[in-house]
Amino acid sequence: MNVHQSLTTAQHVAPLPSIPLASNASEAMIRFEAVSKVYPAYRGKPSVHALQAIDFAIPRGSITGVIGRSGAGKSSLVRLINGLEKPSSGRVVVDNSEISALAGRELRLAQRSIGMIFQHFNLLSSRTAADNIALPLEIAGWSRADIAVRVAELLELVGIADKYDRYPSELSGGQKQRIGIARALATRPNVLLSDEATSALDPQTTRAILDLLANINRELGVTIVLITHEMSVVRQLAKEVAVIDGGQVVERGHVAEIFTHPQHPVTQAFLSEVIGDSVPVSLASRLSPQPVAGGQTVLRVQVRGTEAGDTVVARLSRELSHDVALLSARIDEIGGQHVGSLILGIPGGEATARQALAYLSQHDILVERLGYVA
Repeated sequence: MNVHQSLTTAQHVAPLPSIPLASNASEAMIRFEAVSKVYPAYRGKPSVHALQAIDFAIPRGSITGVIGRSGAGKSSLVRLINGLEKPSSGRVVVDNSEISALAGRELRLAQRSIGMIFQHFNLLSSRTAADNIALPLEIAGWSRADIAVRVAELLELVGIADKYDRYPSELSGGQKQRIGIARALATRPNVLLSDEATSALDPQTTRAILDLLANINRELGVTIVLITHEMSVVRQLAKEVAVIDGGQVVERGHVAEIFTHPQHPVTQAFLSEVIGDSVPVSLASRLSPQPVAGGQTVLRVQVRGTEAGDTVVARLSRELSHDVALLSARIDEIGGQHVGSLILGIPGGEATARQALAYLSQHDILVERLGYVA
C-alpha cells in the first residue's frame, strides 16, 4: 500500500447522498439495528446515553473505519460488537448471529470469532512473544502440538518469526503490536476489531502496521473494523467509514465519497485537521478578494477517478477556448479511487470565470472560488 499524501476538501456545488455501507443483510458481517446504549445513573452521576438509534451495516470482508472524538461512543460500539456489553434497545448481529442475545457458553464461542487489537498491546510481560500468541489457543483447549504449529504460522504472517522467544520488554512498539495482531488472529476470527491500534506508534511504524492489516484483509478475508480518532488512518486503510458524534452516526459511506463530499461539520473538522489548507503559501499571499485587471480567477476543484489529473484541465481549456493555468495539484488514492485537488487559474475576466463555474457544476465537479491573482 502506498503512503497517502494530503487531500484538500472544498465546498461543493451539488452534494451527493451518502452511500450505505451494506445494501442488504446477506452482504453484512456486522449489523446494528436501531441500537441504543444507556448507562444508568451511578453514585450521584446522571445516566449517560452513549449510543442513540445506531442503524447501519458493515460489509463482509471489508475494512471499515469508525471515527469519532473521545466520548463520541466508539468504545461502547466496540463492546457491543464483541458482546462485552448488551444494548439497551435494538439488536447487534455479527456473522448472522445476534450476539446481543447470547450468553454463557454460546457467547464465549461467538467471541472466539472476533479478534481484538488494543492501543497499548495488552501483552503479558511474563510471557514470550510465542506464549502471548498461544494464550487464546490454550484457553480454547487446543493441543500443544496444534498450538505450536499455529503460533509459528502467525509469527511468519506478521513478519517477526525471529522474535518468538523475546519478552515484551525486549520488543519495539511496532513489534509488540505485531504480536497483538497475531494473538487476535490466533483462533481464526472472521472479524478483527482494531481499537486505536496505531495511536501509540510513530508515523513510520503506523504505516507499516496498516500495511500489515491490509495484507491480512487481502489474504484471509477477515472483516476489519478500525476504531479511531485519526482520519489519516481511515484514509490510508479503510474503504468505508462511519463518523460517530454524540452517540449517533452522523455520516457514513465510501471513504472517497466522504473525503470529497463531507456533509457534516464534524466530518469537515476531522478532514481539515488532517489535510489543512491546500493553497501554497506563495499563492495565498497573492490572492485578492477582488478582481485584478488582466489577472486570473482562482478556483479550487476536486475530482475523482479518471478526472483526477490534468484531464479536467484539458477539457476546461477546450470549453473556454483559453489556456487554463494549473497553479497547484495534489493527487491521492483513497478507498481504491484516485482523488485530486486542483487549483486553477482562469483567464479572461468574470464572464469566463462564470462559464468555467457553470461547466464544472454541470459535470458534477466540486468547485470553490478562492479569489483572484494578477
